[in-house]
Amino acid sequence: MTLATATPGFLTLGQPIARRLATVAVLDRGFGQTLLVHGPRGSGTDAFVDDLLALAFCSAADPSARPCNACRGCRDGRARSHQDLVVGSPDVWREQRSQGESIVSAARRWLLGAAGAPVVASRRVVLIERADRASEPMQNALLKALEEPTDRHGFILVADEPARLLPTIRSRAQALRIGPVPRAELVAHLMDVERLPQDLADALARISNGLAGTAVAYARTRPLLDWRRRVQLTLVDALERGRADRFAAIRDLLDDAVALVPHQAAEDEEAKTPASVQREAAILIVDAWIGCARDLLVAGAGRPALTPGGELEPRLAELGARIGVPPLLLMVDRLEAIHAGLLENAAPRLALEAAMLTWPFLEARGAA
Repeated sequence: MTLATATPGFLTLGQPIARRLATVAVLDRGFGQTLLVHGPRGSGTDAFVDDLLALAFCSAADPSARPCNACRGCRDGRARSHQDLVVGSPDVWREQRSQGESIVSAARRWLLGAAGAPVVASRRVVLIERADRASEPMQNALLKALEEPTDRHGFILVADEPARLLPTIRSRAQALRIGPVPRAELVAHLMDVERLPQDLADALARISNGLAGTAVAYARTRPLLDWRRRVQLTLVDALERGRADRFAAIRDLLDDAVALVPHQAAEDEEAKTPASVQREAAILIVDAWIGCARDLLVAGAGRPALTPGGELEPRLAELGARIGVPPLLLMVDRLEAIHAGLLENAAPRLALEAAMLTWPFLEARGAA
């Protein structure tokens, strides 16, 4: 976006309530309360945080025109390169700890350093990503920082699952929920901005369940859409496979998903993929798996037209009917429990193998 083409305002799709609450919190209340941006994975929380940072650092003379998206404050905020922006996360604290230092001590040290005075803006913004992944001791360290606010600092917390945050943290924060976008709005965006043909834009809006972040990721990263289709095909084929084939499929799925998780590959090809990367890959798989199970559930209940994944796999209605609604309801519950376990540091491969053992077994068509 150039100075000549910059359009004022939030660039996030939809989210009228979150926009209004954020504007009041930042402009009218001077960032006097911690902001908690939350929403399901793929909803577009990162894009909304970009809007918040532009709003916080915008230097437009007229507050009603903020974010103007043309000044340096807006540009640096969106690029996350502003001098008064400090970005942390449990992963950052883990990576920056000194030898022999605990992650909690590293978090406390980082938070103390983040409390410095602003350099060029009226406030320093402290952005904590993946706050819900922090352990209870780390959250207690964060809570202490939130309990001692100053008019020179503003905190933004980002979480996929806010219920994992301490109640005392949630009570001190203004929640800004980022949710699905109306399909017509999302389709129009994919056509106008991402330059997709209408049929593909409509398909991606359906597959993403209205989550703008997921839809845009599919539009911009075609391998991601191809990966989702491979996962769904593998899971559908596994319905008629035995345990050995299912476990082999898990190995392939995990290896495939690891490539989608940003990380620095080890120089030694024999080195193991870090557990944190495998866990993120497993979470991606379970996210797609839950979507597949829900698609089978909806299709099996006789509503195939409401099945987003039907765009990728036309057999869902037949397979869903063969499995039946009760087993699929149970499967969705189990997958959500496995997803929660992965967030609690469950072993990735064991978690996926447990999911595969509870995945319905169907007799192969044509079997004697």
